Amino acid sequence: MFNGTVNRTHEIDSSQYNYLALVFGVLLIVAIILGNVLVCLSVFIERSLKTATNYFIVSLAVADLLLAVLVLPLYVYTEFQGGIWTLNIFLCDVLMTMDVMLCTASIFNLCAISVDRYIAVIVPLKYNRNHFSGRQLVLIIATWLLSLGVASPVIFGLNNVPNRDVTDCKLENGTFVVYSSICSFFVPCPIMLLLYYGMFRGLKRWGESRITTLPAQEHQLSFKLRPSKGERQVVKYLVPNLSPTAAKNIPKSDLITTQLDNTSDVETPEGAKVGTPKENGLVSRQGLGKGALGRSRRVNGRERKAMKVLPIVVGLFLACWTPFFVVHIMKVLCEACTIGSMLISVVTWLGYVNSAVNPIIYTAFNTEFRKVFQKLLRCQTCAGP
Repeated sequence: MFNGTVNRTHEIDSSQYNYLALVFGVLLIVAIILGNVLVCLSVFIERSLKTATNYFIVSLAVADLLLAVLVLPLYVYTEFQGGIWTLNIFLCDVLMTMDVMLCTASIFNLCAISVDRYIAVIVPLKYNRNHFSGRQLVLIIATWLLSLGVASPVIFGLNNVPNRDVTDCKLENGTFVVYSSICSFFVPCPIMLLLYYGMFRGLKRWGESRITTLPAQEHQLSFKLRPSKGERQVVKYLVPNLSPTAAKNIPKSDLITTQLDNTSDVETPEGAKVGTPKENGLVSRQGLGKGALGRSRRVNGRERKAMKVLPIVVGLFLACWTPFFVVHIMKVLCEACTIGSMLISVVTWLGYVNSAVNPIIYTAFNTEFRKVFQKLLRCQTCAGP
């Protein structure tokens, strides 16, 4: 995105060929395509991976995949030519439009994932991980429409400036560089950081309340209450070192309640097992159904595991994209600053590397994805000669 160099010559000499850029570019394209295709195939063929969160990851994978197919080959070719654009000028505008759009879509999808994770952590009662809701569909569509809106001025002639250097394929309008940088990074980045900060705070509060309410030697007693309209509720009383017969004498104010329902994708707290009605000294008419697991104002086990990779997500995102946008903003706003073509190439490559890193971040730390990846790779190996 926004790639450009200075002091180019109109003639291409074989000594100017950048073989390192060619090799690295080909390897990067292969890595991006392989990783993101595996992500898409895994969600498509594995039923257990068809969750709301994973559809956001598929949207991110599609953006990165299109970047590797539509943008990177032309960019690698230009870098191999020493940074000199030798193709049609209209194709350059198409490349710049796709570059801005797909890089923005990749970042916006990362932001959408953070919004989805925030809702899952902070408002778990209203979040159904196994159901792809209209809210999530709107969020995905919005990321793509906004990305298209950010990039569209380029294809509509923004780059057609007087005395344009046809050997230099770049964004010609400095104001647009600033505008697109703000929309693509300097707005989504603080939103992501605030949402992840909110998640960490929510997890911390949940952990502190869990330590308070789940002593090491507690006994769990389940009492059936009158079901509310439309669903059956069970209240779990957590009282340390208490026998079932003694529970009758405990005032309600001393009992800690947790609402349950039959959400199938929520895990029980670590170290706490829900006893059967018989084990708890009580018998209900229907007992606790096999799918009746805890849903309360807490984070389920799967969300807690997902949150462990947040520092990696934020750190790599900032490491890949911050230098890129800072350099390009400075290039426009600081006329006295000397920014060489080598620095621009390095930060541009770094931004593209994020598209190869995304599948690793969002899937390699997920046990289910790893198993499906291994299965797919084994099948491909077996099918080979």
